[in-house]
Amino acid sequence: MKKETIRGLNGYDIPCVNNLSGGERRIVIISHGLGSSKESPTAKSMAAALSEHSIGSFSFDFPAHGDSPVDGELLRIPNCLNDLSAVEAHVRVLGTKADIAYFSSSFGAYINLIYLATRTPLGKKSFLRCAAVDMPGLFRNSTSPEQYTQLKEQGYIIPDFDYIRPLKFTREFYADLEEHDVFKLCRREMALIEMIHGDADETASVVDVRRFAQQFGARLTEVKGADHRIMTPGGLKQVIETAVRFFTAKEG
Repeated sequence: MKKETIRGLNGYDIPCVNNLSGGERRIVIISHGLGSSKESPTAKSMAAALSEHSIGSFSFDFPAHGDSPVDGELLRIPNCLNDLSAVEAHVRVLGTKADIAYFSSSFGAYINLIYLATRTPLGKKSFLRCAAVDMPGLFRNSTSPEQYTQLKEQGYIIPDFDYIRPLKFTREFYADLEEHDVFKLCRREMALIEMIHGDADETASVVDVRRFAQQFGARLTEVKGADHRIMTPGGLKQVIETAVRFFTAKEG
């Protein structure tokens, strides 16, 4: 994997990794989940599997994640969308003739859906793992009254989650979430979407994902007994195999 840093539209650098050789017919942009990074086990496994089918991959860190040089003050939905836009433009330069597609997890899937719905994406094919389709509701339900008081008084909270690096969530980030409801923003025709989700996911409810899949015509695979990370025995293998089938399938 080749590491590089690109300049984002927001004025800070975006750390990236890719396995591109220059002759790929398809390049998949990989977006990680909240608290994760461009080099998560799933991202690495996905990149390796795609390369076996001559499909390239390009992963990047969202603001305040992984090797990102900025902190949670810049973790805003518009900034994440701009970062994805900058990455996509860079990928187009690296692979001028390649078809662009997306693989995203949890929060990354939420961002990808907003991007597909509100920007002018170059790709029209997206695979969503453990998609947090109701991210606003997820934060509402997981934020305690004490944390809401902290948000009001100091403008941010730093929850004690098992993340790679501590994450600061600001009042502005919470406001961004409330302004971006994918059930209101998305359209059936915006992309070909396939999803995979654990039916025992206690973070992002499979009930919401079933509703999203039905409303927008997405194909949904449910993994029995799997939690939000789908790390049950054989879970990661099923994610990779399902995604590879999606990305290698002939169109039409």
